Amino acid sequence: MTAERFIALISAYGVDPRRWPEAERDAARAFMEARPEIVREALAEADAVDALLHAAPTPRLSTALRDRVIASAAEAGLKARRQGRRWLDRLTLIFGAGWAVAACAGVAAGVIMTSHMTADAQADAILYQSTLQGVDDSEVLG
Repeated sequence: MTAERFIALISAYGVDPRRWPEAERDAARAFMEARPEIVREALAEADAVDALLHAAPTPRLSTALRDRVIASAAEAGLKARRQGRRWLDRLTLIFGAGWAVAACAGVAAGVIMTSHMTADAQADAILYQSTLQGVDDSEVLG
């Protein structure tokens, strides 16, 4: 452990080794034994900060304030959910409209192409029927 890491450790967690992360406790204790001149000064400063923090009064929140905060958070969550739902509804409407337009375009293209493709077959059928010698066939063609 370096001196910078040790100072960062006690700055973040305080002087009490029980509050330090378990993974770093042994390394910090070994550093304390190896470098007592650095440790004494850093611990004295951190101990003074800890004393000030412990002397500060603990804030007491009223239940009314707590209930207001919880209610506003719940309302904000519902509002965000409604906004997200509106976006999803709009997206669904757009995709649905897109599919409807694509289907109509396919039907229109099919009708247009069918009339052009069957025109040749109808013309061939009429020419074939006109070549027939029978009276009844020419009567059908009119």
